[in-house]
Amino acid sequence: MKLLHWLTKLPKKQLYYVLAAATGLCITVGIILNENNRTKVTAEDVVTVRTATISATDGPRGYTYAGEVRGRYESQLAFQVNGRIIKRNVELGTKVHTGDVLMQIDAKDIQQTVNSSSAQVASAESQLKLAESNLNRYRQLLDQGAISQSQYDQYANAYHVAVAGVQQASSQYAQSANQLDYSLLRADKPGVVSNITAETGQVVSAGQTVVTVVQYGEREVEISVPENRIEELRNAGKIKATFWALPTVTVDGKIREIAPMADPMTRTFKVRISLINPPPEIKLGMTAAIQVADRYTQPTVNIPLTAVYQDGNTPAVWVVKDNVITLQPITTGKFGNGTIEVLSGLQQGDCIVTAGVHRLTEGQKVKSGGDVL
Repeated sequence: MKLLHWLTKLPKKQLYYVLAAATGLCITVGIILNENNRTKVTAEDVVTVRTATISATDGPRGYTYAGEVRGRYESQLAFQVNGRIIKRNVELGTKVHTGDVLMQIDAKDIQQTVNSSSAQVASAESQLKLAESNLNRYRQLLDQGAISQSQYDQYANAYHVAVAGVQQASSQYAQSANQLDYSLLRADKPGVVSNITAETGQVVSAGQTVVTVVQYGEREVEISVPENRIEELRNAGKIKATFWALPTVTVDGKIREIAPMADPMTRTFKVRISLINPPPEIKLGMTAAIQVADRYTQPTVNIPLTAVYQDGNTPAVWVVKDNVITLQPITTGKFGNGTIEVLSGLQQGDCIVTAGVHRLTEGQKVKSGGDVL
């Protein structure tokens, strides 16, 4: 009240200056208080962001191919003569030894050929004996001067022709005898019968495969590889084989051969993987999975493209640590379906921001929560 009474007694001009000074002071104090409050709110503002935790898998990258267990050596056996099969002594899976008769064809016609060749040999030998007797007789006459030299030469020539005739007949007999032996299909190596393509009563031609025998010994897995991964396969750092029927068995492998040309139907390359010290439980025809790992051993992970902060030529991500974000440069690799591969710059357990990365600033406090990559 005293202040108000004092103000009423002041001249109007002085009263105007006092009120103006008081108003300016109030405005100044209000601005200062407002700035302090704004700074306090900004400093304490916490943004909620979507994050994900890196969970990279240690070890090399690679691919998996489906394959089939095969033998290292497979003999596709066929008859060397034409004929009708009259006997089959093996079934699929039969274990055979060297020399075992697998199949037999009708050898009646071949036997007749052998008989004819044998008769020709006998005839040639008789002709040779006659030529030899004549030669000896005419040699004596030549020595006595009863015949001329030209007559003796004729008989000598006949003898040589008879000798050649015996050799020819003997060769034909040996050939026909071989043909008779070829009517029996024998195993050339010990192994197991894996395929039979002819039955009893079927007429087969020479060279037509009728039985496949897988020899004992090495086991392999045959896979088909697309052409864009052949070089990666050549430079593979580690190859392992697993088996659908033996889930607890894992066998090391190595590349034995790669087909020089692609299959005309599938446009893939046949590759043979040799199994190193396979256990006896692995059987022919089993389904196998070949895991091919390249030599790149650094852990990698795929992150969403929305997590990449691009400012210039170096990509980066926001890493959250103690609820504070920092910008971490990264090295990127291949693109995926809405993702990108990170080759370096992140470690297992790092928490990164996956959305709204261009609205954040260095050192900003955030509230995180998200998934695991």
